[in-house]
Amino acid sequence: MRVAEQDRTHEAAQELSGFLRRRREQIAQRWADTPLFRTVFTVSRDEAVDAGKAVVDALAEVAASGRLEDIAAPGFGAVRDQLGRTAAARARTGSTPAQIADEVADLRVSAAELLRAEYSDPAAREAHEAALTLAVLMGTLRLVVMETALNAGAELIERQRQQLMEVATPVIQLWEGIVAVPLIGTLDSARSQVVMESLLEAIVDQRAAYAILDITGVPTVDSLVAQHLMKTVAAARLMGAECIVSGIRPAIAQTIVHLGIDLGSVVTRAGLADALAYALARQGIVVPAAPGTITS
Repeated sequence: MRVAEQDRTHEAAQELSGFLRRRREQIAQRWADTPLFRTVFTVSRDEAVDAGKAVVDALAEVAASGRLEDIAAPGFGAVRDQLGRTAAARARTGSTPAQIADEVADLRVSAAELLRAEYSDPAAREAHEAALTLAVLMGTLRLVVMETALNAGAELIERQRQQLMEVATPVIQLWEGIVAVPLIGTLDSARSQVVMESLLEAIVDQRAAYAILDITGVPTVDSLVAQHLMKTVAAARLMGAECIVSGIRPAIAQTIVHLGIDLGSVVTRAGLADALAYALARQGIVVPAAPGTITS
């Protein structure tokens, strides 16, 4: 009995594959008017139709393989490529994965209408099995698109995180030959790498001889943060720039001493202004004090 059921399932899948190939043009034309395709291919409807044809061809390949419920079926590779880009475009416009999934589910309606027209008696067992087979295939398609949309969303979040780190770590030219990086917030490994890369690029671009790392906005300094700072200082030296660490508050100084971290080889100053004054003096530049300033 089970063998007979398997045979019927295989036969239904082959019939569905044939139907998809025969009605490829009609299905693609209907899909081109659905929200999933219409809101992405806004310039040319022909592009939407071509995209629909590519998806129908892929589904026909999956049906022919009999792997209707396998999201890893080879035919779904083309679906991931085509519908994945479409879903990603919809996500960028603000559509949620749930909305995209519903739009993919709506594609079954158009195909099901054409499938019913293939049978003189829509209530016949063959028609029912064909409709069920189509539902299984489209359900798997929905899972594939959901997976692709979620992966695209994760990649977008990662890109935005990287961009935020770069924006939150600006390199400022304070004077000719002097650049500074004001650090604010927690300094982890990923952000430390961004700091180092940005600073080294600025040293090259600005031909800077002095680089100031201001940690006034860093809430805590532990051994890991200190290690990152030392690596950045060492990398700056290799690029020919002297690195100055400023903004070491009393509490942070005590923590550094308690941890036994040796910053003896690093030039440190209490604040950014002090670090700038040091770098200017090293270049033989004297900045006059502001009027009313008490000097010793």
